Amino acid sequence: MTPPRNLRDSTTRFSVAVDDALRNAGWRPGRRDMRQAEEWADTLRLHASPGGHRHAVLPAAVEVWAEFGNLPIVPTGPGRNIAPSAVRIDPLHALHAARTLAELGRALRTKICPLGTDGSDAAILAIDTEARVYSLDHTGDWYLGRDFDTALAALLTGTRPERLTRPLDASAAGDSV
Repeated sequence: MTPPRNLRDSTTRFSVAVDDALRNAGWRPGRRDMRQAEEWADTLRLHASPGGHRHAVLPAAVEVWAEFGNLPIVPTGPGRNIAPSAVRIDPLHALHAARTLAELGRALRTKICPLGTDGSDAAILAIDTEARVYSLDHTGDWYLGRDFDTALAALLTGTRPERLTRPLDASAAGDSV
């Protein structure tokens, strides 16, 4: 017997809660807008802060931008540990945070690239060279997951993130700010 067409394919890479939020936002498997991703990459590469800080543009970020860019991803259920967060993938929301992201990258000994924002307070979402995802807001810096899919699930399901702690001398090691 063939299942009804409206049932989800059981091979989806996302949980039902995440898949619902993504589909409500207009995402479909195979979605890819490389034109938009390339425009964002070019804009980030050309921008320099007043102090000369530049954004890193990373392959993992370009992939996320192409697949999820400009979608208003809103949680569809309650949070597990904390309130779930909406997600908007548009790295230009962090265009003027080049110095902040560079400092976080230096502290973590990696390069950091903006992805977009999460939550009503518009925390900055960022990704590193290993595809790990972080959120930066007025309360601190947070580790969201080993990859974007994990981070997206954490945000949309209200899974408590891990607070990053930076050694006090991390920003002093290396370049002056």
